[in-house]
Amino acid sequence: MENETKKGKQKIEMKLIKSERACAVSFSKRKKTLFDDAKKFATQNGADVGVMLFSPGGKPYCYGSTSVEDIIENFLKMKVEEKSNGFEKLKDLHKELETCNEKEKKRVLMHRILNPGLEIPQDKHMEEQKLALKLRVEKIKKETQNSILMEHLKFDLNVAPEPQDEE
Repeated sequence: MENETKKGKQKIEMKLIKSERACAVSFSKRKKTLFDDAKKFATQNGADVGVMLFSPGGKPYCYGSTSVEDIIENFLKMKVEEKSNGFEKLKDLHKELETCNEKEKKRVLMHRILNPGLEIPQDKHMEEQKLALKLRVEKIKKETQNSILMEHLKFDLNVAPEPQDEE
């Protein structure tokens, strides 16, 4: 027995379970573990935790340290607040862009004064800054659109999908 090698914990490859029965058994066991872990997390950290699951058969299950409806409502409120933060970010970007434009105007004016008649060279650093600002504007635009879409989502937790009859 002393010379036996132990395998220890093996990494299990995550893949879709093909067998319906095995899938249902695995779902049941993992659901219980997930809900227990959510309860532990909420107890230890004092956080509001909500978990919503739909079984492979379409049956809904949920756990909430407080009511799941309250957790979803708080989540959606946070998304709406993020949208207003998007407007603040846009104001900050606008100020940065105005500063860049002022610097560029001063640079062009100084070049015209010091080198009259010569072509004004491009400022690569300024072009990079403008490109970075443009990318940030696009990112904020996408985030704002996503938060607006989330605001329009309506959750009705009282409606459960109809169970499908297996024939």
